[in-house]
Amino acid sequence: MSPVGAAKVRQQAAIARPALLLAWYDRHRRVLPWRPPAGQRPDPYAVWLSEIMLQQTGVKTVGPYFQKFLARWPGVAALGRASLDDVLRMWAGLGYYSRARNLHACAVAVLRDHGGVFPDTEEGLRGLPGIGPYTAAAIAAIAFDRRTMPVDGNIERVVSRLFAVEEPLPQAKPVIQKLAATMLGEARTGDEKTRAGDGNSRAGDSAQALMDLGASICTPKKPACSLCPLNEGCLARLRGDQETFPRKAPKKTGKLRRGAAFVVTRGDELLVRRRPEKGLLGGMTEVPGSDWRAAQDDDVALTQAPRLGGVTRWHRKVGVVTHVFTHFPLELVVYTAQAPARARAPKGMRWVPIATLDGEALPNVMRKVIAHGLG
Repeated sequence: MSPVGAAKVRQQAAIARPALLLAWYDRHRRVLPWRPPAGQRPDPYAVWLSEIMLQQTGVKTVGPYFQKFLARWPGVAALGRASLDDVLRMWAGLGYYSRARNLHACAVAVLRDHGGVFPDTEEGLRGLPGIGPYTAAAIAAIAFDRRTMPVDGNIERVVSRLFAVEEPLPQAKPVIQKLAATMLGEARTGDEKTRAGDGNSRAGDSAQALMDLGASICTPKKPACSLCPLNEGCLARLRGDQETFPRKAPKKTGKLRRGAAFVVTRGDELLVRRRPEKGLLGGMTEVPGSDWRAAQDDDVALTQAPRLGGVTRWHRKVGVVTHVFTHFPLELVVYTAQAPARARAPKGMRWVPIATLDGEALPNVMRKVIAHGLG
């Protein structure tokens, strides 16, 4: 085929993509707890709740938490009236706990400043706590059919392959964002919208279609290109190097930090405290522990053990607890001790029944520590 002919084919493929994508989505859309049946309008509260939970967390993990939250707080007003402690307890185990604090703050703001109704524009949504550019675009498109294209990891992968974007992430994000917006198709006039009955070119469906395509067809490894509705115009497929996209800059690994954790029991109770509101795992429950430092010495860490009357000796458990945060890996040595029956909790700490720990706002790293210490 001549260069002119090839260019014409690519142009025709580009024009057809939005329609092909939506036709595929209408047949193969995923069934998700927060996604209503075809033809029904999404609930902005459900869209917002799912988008916050899905930040850096997979669909399978989020599903049960979403349903648990929805059963406890069926609307933003109910969530806005809840206590932060209750929200953190319900969130425990989902990770990235700043999301839970922002979730609560956002619900409070929507209830207080917007009468319990979410703003329906990107600009209005971005004025709420915990809602950045991507989340605002996702809610605006999916819940309110605003003509915008949110770009998550799935969409980044689909678009970078479709257009063979050579620039590595994260530098390529603006380019991918611009290219992803072409998948919305042409905006319809008012009369055309009325006749079609599908709003603003089905912006929300277009975004979810790309997300579903990335999740089910255009997967990171071994993409099922033969099943893809956009395969004829995919530049990476034509070149045969699909799995090399998106290009990524080398990751920087954070330096290992070390520390000590102290598992203290008093009969069938455990000593815990609350972490400071700001910072890593803010507001969550933990067992007492030392600072987490890159060059932490075990003897120095032991000097930060809680002081309780009757506790004179600490037993060091064999092995260490490991955990990986976004910016650094962590190793914790675990010390245990048994306190006398009348031992009082030090200031800022409390005794809780071990049998009720499931109801505490314990992050995963602390659940690992407690299991190791009590095992």
